Amino acid sequence: MKRITALLLLVLSALGSELSAQNLEGTWQADLEVQPGKTLLLIFHITRPDDKLITTIDIPSQGLKELQPLATRVTQNDFVIDASNLGFKFNGIWEQQSNTISGTFREGLKSKPLILIQKDTVETPKRPQEPIKPYPYAVEEVSVYNADASLNLAATLTLPVNPNPNRTVVILISGSGPQDRDESYMGHKPFLVLADYLTRNGIAVLRYDDRGVGESTGDFKDATTADFADDVEHLVTYLKNRTDLQFQNIGLIGHSEGAIIAPKVANSSKEVSFIVMLAGTGLTGKQVSLQQALDLRNFAVDEEESYKAYIEQAIAIASSDQQVDVVKEELRAFYQQSEVLASLLPQHIDKAEFIDNLINSRTNKWVRYFYNYNPADELQNMTIPVLALYGSKDTQVPPKYHLQPVKEALEKSQSKNLEVLLIPGLNHLFQECETGQIAEYPQIEQTISPKVLEKISSWILNEI
Repeated sequence: MKRITALLLLVLSALGSELSAQNLEGTWQADLEVQPGKTLLLIFHITRPDDKLITTIDIPSQGLKELQPLATRVTQNDFVIDASNLGFKFNGIWEQQSNTISGTFREGLKSKPLILIQKDTVETPKRPQEPIKPYPYAVEEVSVYNADASLNLAATLTLPVNPNPNRTVVILISGSGPQDRDESYMGHKPFLVLADYLTRNGIAVLRYDDRGVGESTGDFKDATTADFADDVEHLVTYLKNRTDLQFQNIGLIGHSEGAIIAPKVANSSKEVSFIVMLAGTGLTGKQVSLQQALDLRNFAVDEEESYKAYIEQAIAIASSDQQVDVVKEELRAFYQQSEVLASLLPQHIDKAEFIDNLINSRTNKWVRYFYNYNPADELQNMTIPVLALYGSKDTQVPPKYHLQPVKEALEKSQSKNLEVLLIPGLNHLFQECETGQIAEYPQIEQTISPKVLEKISSWILNEI
């Protein structure tokens, strides 16, 4: 899940006037190595409003634009980017002779060299599956009010010219992290492609910006999985009340975190007819976090069992039902005394600051709820049809951990129509891939495997 395995971000903002404004203004780009042989393209736009240099950064592969750090400190040709709010720092030097900005990116225990090169144009990756206007169906922009949270959810409703006989509509629920209605990620727009395919096949689709994202109002950072489920319930109610459209079946299609939101909503609302889970977890958040900490780290440890015990203890403290202030103090004491953490920290790292960042990441509202949420509890209470799909090369929600628990929970349910399917050769985004690693996503032209699109569509049309 993206929120647990967030990719590295780099942001440069506000360079001082001591650097050459004339030479620094313009567009720069850099390739940040995220894995051996795999890079992440970062694009910097440096301008000078009011005689003060300001730099923003775009990450095309993630659909991110104009990101900004906490602070930037400049001394002559040297500058330090304090992006501790995003979990990293950048130290760089402008080299006048080569007209490059060379520096070091530091994120937690990892550090990477980074060189910014001035470039006027940037190539746009090919995405052949993205639909091109005009579309052969109706498109309606809507806004749905959630009175419980006092926010508006901006959404797009696509309506087929020839709807299927059951007049089915589905709501697309995105994965973790702030997502727009297209689930834009790593240069892809999976929900745009999925919505287009389903609508062309007679199924109406509602996709929406997460609260606090895009045109939706509200606060994303303080919301939990339960809050996101409440948003979806309001969308279900909205569709049910659209008597002019006469929807007979309302379904939910959730990806990653969205896949564990879907059963929660279905069990709370009597209006949901079916759900489709795409790469949904089948374990508690505590187990998911531990697995990802062990499997996805890219640094060596002296003793594997000691490191595992260290992570388990940190999660146990963070997930306890004590007040958050008490949890923070217990975590601080644990980290300060941990020999494992001390052995991992490089000399240049400010230990106190590093511990502060660890504590904040383990005690925000979303993660505290996630730790103790078990989607299997919801799945075994299902009474409606369920389709659960997994890619065999998914490294974020590996099927070896999650497929069987999901299947076993569903088999305990009263659902008379359920299918759990492993599809060979696909990653977490359900792309045909080589390695399944996150860094590979933007390099793949395909957004979603046609096999997955056809499976979802045919299952809905034939089984519902």
